[in-house]
Amino acid sequence: MAFASFDQRHASAPVAEINMVPLIDVMLVLLVIFIITAPLLTHAVKLELPKASAQVNPTVPEKVEVAIDAAGSLYWNGERLARPNLAQRFMQAGQHQPQPEVHLKADQSVAYRVVAQTLADASRAGLTKVGFVSEPESP
Repeated sequence: MAFASFDQRHASAPVAEINMVPLIDVMLVLLVIFIITAPLLTHAVKLELPKASAQVNPTVPEKVEVAIDAAGSLYWNGERLARPNLAQRFMQAGQHQPQPEVHLKADQSVAYRVVAQTLADASRAGLTKVGFVSEPESP
């Protein structure tokens, strides 16, 4: 690597070599920084946590079957009820925790009005888990 020359013809010519000293200085500084900070990143507190095994006892909500036959009669788990009594049972069931699941079985020829009234009674009582029960179609 020549920095100066006694030749006057090429003395003012630009130097075509890359000065590596600043690049090496920067790399050495970065290397020192990484050497210092690397152990700090892997620092962790070693703990031996106690081991315990416990099984969760899930509370299974009860299931209530509400049926509506072709004549529009209402049934609570097989017991025939009038609409005000059914609404009262819905209110009592809405107070339980967890809330019971209501399975609604309606005859296909029953008027939609009766089904809508039953759903409205359940909704007023605060019951949110209402499902419709149907039979699968045979192929």
